[in-house]
Amino acid sequence: MTDTPDIAALSGVEQLRLGLTGGMIAPIARTVGFELTEVEEGRVVFEAIPTTAVYNPLGSVHGGWIATVLDSACGCVVHSTLRPGQTYTTLELKTVFHKALSAGTPVRAEGRIVQAGRRAAFSEADLRGLDGKLYATATSTCLVMDR
Repeated sequence: MTDTPDIAALSGVEQLRLGLTGGMIAPIARTVGFELTEVEEGRVVFEAIPTTAVYNPLGSVHGGWIATVLDSACGCVVHSTLRPGQTYTTLELKTVFHKALSAGTPVRAEGRIVQAGRRAAFSEADLRGLDGKLYATATSTCLVMDR
């Protein structure tokens, strides 16, 4: 008998919670250097501290690194709503950068379901931190499918 859970029988939020305990960590998290720190249905949080290893030629964190962390938050928040047997894929990702990021700066990417359905409608105020500053925006369109 094995203690390995049947991943396909778990809901999306149950699968993600395995990541919090170290039972199921996506390889991209190790490669890029971020960590899933909070999970609930409809909300996930990733945290990371970039190093100079992800610098672009201009001496700041590469936008692709930032987009990867944001894409993971956007995708995993959809993942948190899946029933067993459902899958999803990102159809579109848009990021907007407002300021360069330096190594050693803590990054927190929070994914929240704004609207499930055909169109998402949200205001910039929904994306502001507790201090009122807009740090980054990301929108993602995902397609959920039954297997």
